[in-house]
Amino acid sequence: MDMKVAYETLLGLAAEMVLDDALRKHRTEQIYEAIDDALAKGDAETFLRLTDELKTLRT
Repeated sequence: MDMKVAYETLLGLAAEMVLDDALRKHRTEQIYEAIDDALAKGDAETFLRLTDELKTLRT
């Protein structure tokens, strides 16, 4: 494999990892806000759904 192709491939993978991490952090923040809202409203069903989603994001 040509070094330029290998470098571009690694650079692309690194960019994808950074983007995935940023998206995960953003979604996590959204979930925490929604969990707070569900708790304030006493919405147990939404709370449980969101906490399950949060667990999934952390694995």
